[in-house]
Amino acid sequence: MNLSPAIPILRIFSEEKAREFYLDFLGFACEWEHRFEEGMPLYMEIRRGELVIHLSEHHGDATPGSTIFVHLDDIDALHQELTAKEYAYARPGVDDLPWGRVMQVGDPFGNRIRFCQPPP
Repeated sequence: MNLSPAIPILRIFSEEKAREFYLDFLGFACEWEHRFEEGMPLYMEIRRGELVIHLSEHHGDATPGSTIFVHLDDIDALHQELTAKEYAYARPGVDDLPWGRVMQVGDPFGNRIRFCQPPP
């Protein structure tokens, strides 16, 4: 038996704000999106590298205010990339902690992505 990595589902409340944050600011690409019919809530898959996240406007899919923890190998490169975009709603910093270098970014819906570069 082979288990695949989990795909977190994050609750969103605005397609426009989600696209601005996840696609424009964080640099994810939309892999696909689904609505049961026009005007219904959005469910979409986004990807950046190997990181896959599902975003959902559906009430029962996820709890607002969730945190996901993501390992990466070059936190300084990601920090520099995000800082250069001068996004008005987030200016994340990098903290040196015993378990690695961490940068937390909060989305417009109260969710957090905690990026961590583990120590060598």
